[in-house]
Amino acid sequence: MTSRTGRNIEPTAALWSERADLAESAIVSRHLRTLWAVPGTALGVVGWPATKRERGFANWHYWWQAHLVDCAVDAANRAPTPVRQRRIWSIARGMRMRNLSGWTNNYYDDMAWLTISLERAERTQQVTEVRGALIALDKELYNGFEPEFGAVPWRKNSDFFNAPANGPVGIAMARLGRYARAQEISDWLDNTLRDKETGLIFDGVHLPSGEVEHPVYSYCQGVVLGLETELAVHTGEPRHVERAVRLLAAIEEHMVGGGVVIGGGGGDGGLFNGILVRYLALMAVMLPGEDSAQVNARRTAAAIVRDSATAAWENRLEVEGDPLFGPDWRLPARLPAVSGAGRFEGGSVSASRTPERDLSVQLSGWKLMEAAHTVSAAGL
Repeated sequence: MTSRTGRNIEPTAALWSERADLAESAIVSRHLRTLWAVPGTALGVVGWPATKRERGFANWHYWWQAHLVDCAVDAANRAPTPVRQRRIWSIARGMRMRNLSGWTNNYYDDMAWLTISLERAERTQQVTEVRGALIALDKELYNGFEPEFGAVPWRKNSDFFNAPANGPVGIAMARLGRYARAQEISDWLDNTLRDKETGLIFDGVHLPSGEVEHPVYSYCQGVVLGLETELAVHTGEPRHVERAVRLLAAIEEHMVGGGVVIGGGGGDGGLFNGILVRYLALMAVMLPGEDSAQVNARRTAAAIVRDSATAAWENRLEVEGDPLFGPDWRLPARLPAVSGAGRFEGGSVSASRTPERDLSVQLSGWKLMEAAHTVSAAGL
């Protein structure tokens, strides 16, 4: 951002708060709807413009809604209002009703994301209605751990043990006070899925065969960064600080270009970069230590968040006064059409033809604005 004199001006925390307000407004107006006309419920329609199936919540994507809850908590924490506080429980209640069978499902990553969101809602916004959900989810996650492998599978009865499940399960365990279990998971991730050459975290491994799936995704880095930061704070054990600092260096080298988190997609992938920046912001404000390595790591994490948010904001579209973010924050966003919706296949959701229509992409944009406010408000 530049002034009329051509000098660079760093956006203030107040300005990032305004931008986060607009990101929230965009999702509330385009995506948030009452579930099946039941009062006191809400869910995010997964596409905009929406298909008939999407409007009726035939497609609804559990873990996207969990991140919608998390963003709603962000907004309430940043600027509390009765409307924002009610919205948190309305979305959670909508999830419970739409899920039909209760709070849980067969995917440990899904359940971990909802646990993280609801734990924050209870702890920071005193949403006490979530207590029963947290008890049920905690039981599933804790009992899903397989001691012979040292981790949880992606879903029940699967041989695939991956970072997208174990990272958030570890964070959830830490936030519920189960630090020993969280440390077991963090040690497994570091020993099993860290690429010794790049320092990045691989997707997962099939067990007991040991066949590693080598793709590296931004959200795998984000959840491991978040887990190591949580454990650094709550256990004081040096290995967690060291791992977080080392992983940040790998992220900066391999997943950031011109200061901005690179890449991006739609469907499930629309959430990947938003998850990374959420935990970069967490690291920036929470990582303990005053040695130069920790101080520089906090500054670097904050700078990546701010630069990514600036790029995403500059490349947004404005539709009726609200932002529409692109999947790649370095490129101009495009206006989507109703056609070309993504599909749920093989346990994951593919991108819409124009990824900007996916709720996941817009949630990442909202996460990014909230993360930029977080680091700016902390003076980073």
